[in-house]
Amino acid sequence: MRVRRVTPSPAGVGPVAPMRQRCASVARVLAALLVPFLALAGPVGCAPERANEVVVYCALDLEFAESILADFTRETGIHVRLNSDNEITKTVGLSNQIKLEKEHPKADVFWNNEIVNTIRLKQFGCLEPYVSAAAADIPPQFRDAEGYWTGFAARARVFIVNRDRCPAGQEPQSWRDYLDPARKGQWAIAKPIAGTTASHLAVLFDTQGEAAAKEWWLGLRRNDAALLTGNGHVMKAVRAGEFAYGFTDTDDYRVAELDGYKVACVYPDQGEGEIGCLVIPNTISRVKGGPNAENARRFIDYVLSKETERKLAHCPSAQIPVRADVPAPPHVRRLDSLKVMTVDFERAAARFDAAQEWLTTPGVLTGAAPAGN
Repeated sequence: MRVRRVTPSPAGVGPVAPMRQRCASVARVLAALLVPFLALAGPVGCAPERANEVVVYCALDLEFAESILADFTRETGIHVRLNSDNEITKTVGLSNQIKLEKEHPKADVFWNNEIVNTIRLKQFGCLEPYVSAAAADIPPQFRDAEGYWTGFAARARVFIVNRDRCPAGQEPQSWRDYLDPARKGQWAIAKPIAGTTASHLAVLFDTQGEAAAKEWWLGLRRNDAALLTGNGHVMKAVRAGEFAYGFTDTDDYRVAELDGYKVACVYPDQGEGEIGCLVIPNTISRVKGGPNAENARRFIDYVLSKETERKLAHCPSAQIPVRADVPAPPHVRRLDSLKVMTVDFERAAARFDAAQEWLTTPGVLTGAAPAGN
């Protein structure tokens, strides 16, 4: 099966070798060591049949997922056949692949690194319920009431701030600061067609209303916010000083911090009357009609364990445990220490297509569309 990895950044950009480059090197070593455990050699449809395997479509970055998959194989003896995609399109790309395979499913499990496209697969009839006993202590807001998906190991949408361009005390504090004329041309944001930025826009369409969400998007583009290829690109551009600040995810911010760059993290909209920061969990779900149902259930049980959440909190991605009693290092903010945006992700998923259709309107991505479009 083909696995595409994110190409590491060139060396020499910052104070030390970039974290993703080091992680990619580690991942290559792991891949070599894990040949007995992970079937990564060819496409899912062409790999030799095995009597004891599970086919996983995984949107989490492979440098963070591979060790968990290897541990699962070592503990259970079940081989993992893995399908991934690139950083820019993986959540939408893998979701679309599952849709295309609906009548003849190849995947057993979808491990998504966000939630909105998981719910859209449920609405499309591509998932089937499974209530894992391992998820009994996961808070209800991170579990589908019908058992179609379960959330765990979250990330927050945060501002990454370049300290050389923005001294302490002058950081932006709200999503609305993208519209601040005093900060014109200093912002970056990912193109909202995939991943957490696409989910974020769908959430704003639901929580703030379509008109307000459109006004915000057109306003930030007219304020010369740069439109980049993904959250990782935003992180790299801000840490390099090309921009003063931008929206990214906590895992990308942590990479810049570990690499020694002069950056700060701001959890936006924490004040009285503000909407709070958006927190997006990983999700895991069974693909309807997948060929290895029992192994799929065992894999889901394993991933939803407290130990997996602990590993994801302590690895460089710094995922936020959704359970209050899962140990996490000090740099990982606990959910009870944050003002978290109140979101109905089912409703946000229902707004996803409308947001994406609007983005294709001439002038919307550039910001040249007239107000009210």
